Amino acid sequence: MVKQKLELTWVGKENKPRLEPRIFLEDAEKSYHAKQRFGDDDIFDNRLVFGDNLLALKALEQEFAGKVKCVFIDPPYNTGSAFEHYDDGLEHSLWLTLVRARLEILWRLLCDQGSIWITIDDTECHYLKVLCDEIFGRRNFVSSIAWEKDKGRRGDTDISSSHDHILLYAKNRDIWRKTRKLLPRTPEQEARYRNPDNDPRGPWLQGDNGTAKSGSEAARFPITTPSGRVVTPPIGNYWRFSKENFERARAEGRAYFGARGDGMPLIKRYLTDVQDGVVPRTWWPAEEAGTNQDAKRDHLRKLLPDIEPFATPKPEQLLHRILAISTDRGDLVLDSFAGSGTTGAVAQKMGRRWVMIELGSHCTTHIVPRLQKVIDGDDEGGVTDVTGWKGGGGFRYLKLAPSLIEADRWGREVIAPTYNAAMLAEALCKLEGFAYAPSDSVYWQQGRSTERDFIYVTTQALGAEQLEQLSEDVGLERSLLVLCSAFRGKVDRWPNLTVRKIPNHIRNRCEWGHDDYSLKVENLQKAPPIPETSKSPAKRSGTKQDDLFAAENGGSK
Repeated sequence: MVKQKLELTWVGKENKPRLEPRIFLEDAEKSYHAKQRFGDDDIFDNRLVFGDNLLALKALEQEFAGKVKCVFIDPPYNTGSAFEHYDDGLEHSLWLTLVRARLEILWRLLCDQGSIWITIDDTECHYLKVLCDEIFGRRNFVSSIAWEKDKGRRGDTDISSSHDHILLYAKNRDIWRKTRKLLPRTPEQEARYRNPDNDPRGPWLQGDNGTAKSGSEAARFPITTPSGRVVTPPIGNYWRFSKENFERARAEGRAYFGARGDGMPLIKRYLTDVQDGVVPRTWWPAEEAGTNQDAKRDHLRKLLPDIEPFATPKPEQLLHRILAISTDRGDLVLDSFAGSGTTGAVAQKMGRRWVMIELGSHCTTHIVPRLQKVIDGDDEGGVTDVTGWKGGGGFRYLKLAPSLIEADRWGREVIAPTYNAAMLAEALCKLEGFAYAPSDSVYWQQGRSTERDFIYVTTQALGAEQLEQLSEDVGLERSLLVLCSAFRGKVDRWPNLTVRKIPNHIRNRCEWGHDDYSLKVENLQKAPPIPETSKSPAKRSGTKQDDLFAAENGGSK
């Protein structure tokens, strides 16, 4: 029987944006670095990107594909408030479209040891699970974690929601299983290991002990205690250990019969012999991972008292647990719905590199001042104590460059005049898949794709003599892609040169001039009233689906 692949379908699934891979421009006034080094491993080249997160992810793809260790995202939950003017089917389809486009790029950014963690509520969780299975592969699904986001109880709803889901996928589950970290034991877990008999090997816990209701007759053998008492399991019960394992434990001094030496036996499991930590569970209570209110009341209000905090920010304890499980010091963490910047703040304190993306104004009103305090060592809340954070490092504040091609006054597509020579060369390198690496000594070596394959970008019109000279300089063992405004001569005369005109050569590559793939409530057109005589969804009108790909402001970390 032929197996069929199950896929989630929705209206508009076939519509995928043709994204322009933009370059980044640094805003040096918003970039921030510590005034001194606090350690040799301080990380300064973190990146805070202001701009549409789908375009930003595309812009990051060339440099970071296969390099991100952990992705954490808190996408819009699609609770209905952002889509109140559209029917449920369209609302759901738009949400799936906006998420799908981003997940596909995020998946390409992950390294083989990487993982992606997505917070979501009941509204779309189960559809998102099926979508993730389709994109990531069902075999790479690790778990759905229940995080207790709120310990309170609301009386104005059918059932008061107290948890969010965290969907966890590994890029390669077989690899991730071997590399994921254990959680440190809590003081309560440590206290379970005791040493009532002063065993020189240290504290221990009951291992294979006592009796069970199931087993074989071979597990009902008699045992003579040190006091001379002979014990056997009660009728209908069996030892939890085999005779061989018990005799081995007794010979090694790992069998315990109580303080008087006449109790039912148990086998010790020493703290020094067990794995260094505990396996994470799927239930993350508020006491271990914090709540929205913890973050809002106890941290952000104190850290930024003059700024109104998010309604439901993610607590630093939650991100600390995720990064502790999935990353090591120096690993790269990415969050494309940055919200109030919790992911970057925690990654900074834990010695991880990070990239965050945010389009909302809170990128400058919330995230920048928060990170400045973290870098200066002035953030006393969150996970500062548990990480031993004293300050240090920094970040670069980047913006997406404008579209490379725009329409001039006559409607012709031309290179945007805001692009200088360096910007143009970098943009075309990214578009053609070359690494931008301008040479200090060779003018035509502006980027490379291999050790022998280069690119040269110029707005000049090149004549046959100039191309002849370029060909001689390049030599027969190297190749050069030449992008220019115009050229003269038959280019097949120079087999080591590939000559193309711009912008003709790139005109059909992307959706030029599309700056916003986000879904903002204020940008939605209100649908007209539906006549009582017709309830057909086809009668409704609104913003075209191609313009409704994401909700940047939905993140609330």
